[in-house]
Amino acid sequence: MSPTAPATGDSPAEGRPGPFADLAQFVALPRIGALALSVDGTRLAVSVQTLDPQRTKWQSALWEVDPAGERPARRLTRSAPGESSPTWAPDGSLLFTSARPDPEAAEEGEPKPALWSLPGAGGEARLVLTRPGGISAVGIAAGTGDVVVAAATMPGGSEAEADEERRKRRKDAGVSAVLHEAYPVRFWDHDLGPAATHLFWAGRLPADEPGAEPVRLRDLTPDAGPPSGAGDQFALSPDGRLLARTEDVPDGPAGRRTRLVLTSTDDGRTRPLVDDPAADVYAARFSPDGSSVVCVREALSTYAEPPDYTLLLVDVADGTARDLTPDFDRWPSAPQFSADGSAVYFLADDDGRHALFRVPVDGGEPVRLTGDGAYSDLQVARDGSALYALRSAYDSPAVPVRLDPEAPLQDPPVLPSPGSPGPLPGTLHEVEATAADGSRVQSWLVLPEGASADAPAPLVLWIHGGPLMSWNSWSWRWCPWVLAARGYAVLLPNPALSQGFGREFVRRGWGEWGGAPFTDLMAAVDAAEQRPDIDATRTAAMGGSFGGYMANWIATQTDRFRAIVTHASLYDLDSFVGTTDAAYYWEKEWGDPLAEPKRYEQNSPHRFADAIRTPMLVIHGDKDYRVPIGEALRLWYDLQKRGIPSKFLYFPDENHWVLTPGNSQVWYSTVLAFLAEHVLGERWERPELL
Repeated sequence: MSPTAPATGDSPAEGRPGPFADLAQFVALPRIGALALSVDGTRLAVSVQTLDPQRTKWQSALWEVDPAGERPARRLTRSAPGESSPTWAPDGSLLFTSARPDPEAAEEGEPKPALWSLPGAGGEARLVLTRPGGISAVGIAAGTGDVVVAAATMPGGSEAEADEERRKRRKDAGVSAVLHEAYPVRFWDHDLGPAATHLFWAGRLPADEPGAEPVRLRDLTPDAGPPSGAGDQFALSPDGRLLARTEDVPDGPAGRRTRLVLTSTDDGRTRPLVDDPAADVYAARFSPDGSSVVCVREALSTYAEPPDYTLLLVDVADGTARDLTPDFDRWPSAPQFSADGSAVYFLADDDGRHALFRVPVDGGEPVRLTGDGAYSDLQVARDGSALYALRSAYDSPAVPVRLDPEAPLQDPPVLPSPGSPGPLPGTLHEVEATAADGSRVQSWLVLPEGASADAPAPLVLWIHGGPLMSWNSWSWRWCPWVLAARGYAVLLPNPALSQGFGREFVRRGWGEWGGAPFTDLMAAVDAAEQRPDIDATRTAAMGGSFGGYMANWIATQTDRFRAIVTHASLYDLDSFVGTTDAAYYWEKEWGDPLAEPKRYEQNSPHRFADAIRTPMLVIHGDKDYRVPIGEALRLWYDLQKRGIPSKFLYFPDENHWVLTPGNSQVWYSTVLAFLAEHVLGERWERPELL
């Protein structure tokens, strides 16, 4: 466990259950995210989520962390709506978004997220920018302090007054209808249109002085419209003259891809910078001198091949591009330049970790800078003295750390930050298995306290989502320590399709989810069950999203488990591909079900429902547009009409995840009760609030 600040809540040593054994304590643990480094490198800000006084939702506040690691963290903001998206201006002020009310205006209705500024020398935060539909993202030019914001805008609503008037007319007329003219129409948990994201130029924000003129926003993307608008992935050049952003364009009759464009902030003129018909291009960042851009190129997947990722170094003047990672058999993400522009840092999954790498811009092999752990929110000090990031692992939630810019395989020091979960109720182990074709299958194994040959622990196989991801970092939503606190061992394998093990490892399961991914999981379970501290007679399987698909597939292929939990799961692949929010993405892998039905017929769990014998708990949220609720409804009906012992935990107002504290506790308590009944042989106890 990485060292952090003193633990919150009670510990088992004090005679009360720790937070992993008490769900009310667990959801109250502070959750750190959104790291931001000031321009002069002397201040770090993080967002910290905690429960509100009513304990019904999480609030986010901004805290300051000492980059030197000497001073304790201190809270900077406090409001009921909370604050997020911290960004430092060159003058030392901290910009953030918040839906807190304007103290100098009489508000009508619910306040929308706006841009606020907290003075560097201290004092009250002030409201600096608003839009009728709220502000969703902010970017700042490191050299000048010029600001661009993203805001949802109605058609013809570039001016705030026009946007407000169009919204009011729809509301007064009782109209909620949306006319779609292009695919897609939904995204994750919300409907697209009629408003779409526009990017607005604010320039340099005025000082907080009496009589200062309000900022007048200028629309840099007035032609942006549904379905995707101008997007919210953008970056300003250091001098503020250019805006690099992703732009959605059609890819076939109902498909989409992204290209990289440059917009002049002076006049709004836009030109393509990287427009590749065979790839999505995104995540652009400018070099310190503004002459180059680094970005991610994701080759579009096909029926035969999974996607592939690399980094491009692009000349801003003429658009010539060079591959920075041509022979790197991992998938780079989140690139940004070193302080002097001589190298690019990036993140990539690698062997069950999410590691930080450095690659020289003039060529060379990427060097892995971190050992264990999963890194995010990388911040580069402008003087080149240090890097900062959030680090998590299966034995630590996210904490801020300081890294050396060049040293390989670091175990960086943790900076003092708010909160800690305290002692973990068990131990973490890395284990391996050999698949049927000889491939190595890496897994994490969480063992509860006291597990031994004399007291072997029941085993829960927990399958990750994606599928193009891997188990490598702490998760509040999928926390194995909650199960470990109740005596379960938890196996977290990375089977075929998992990233971080090379493209060939992904290719083994491409379009054949019921093949190598399934046999890899069974090989991992077989190996775990050989351990004397594991009870092979008491096992369960569970997973969400793709992991839910695998849970469903396992139910049709074997009865070796006593119970199966399936969350937000794919069940009827034909139905799923036709109703998910981005059908074109999945159809690349599965094919047109009318023209190429083979993969649907061979890999869809619903076709093998008669083989299910294992009790199942089905969980789904109605606001899930990635895996629509129809998947759960079909599965639930198939289980019920076949007399399979089963339950259906339904969330009318949750999406692909379960995001509210109360529902999160109910999720865990229902899963635990179901496992206790079928794995431990205990009497079923219905959760109190259900």
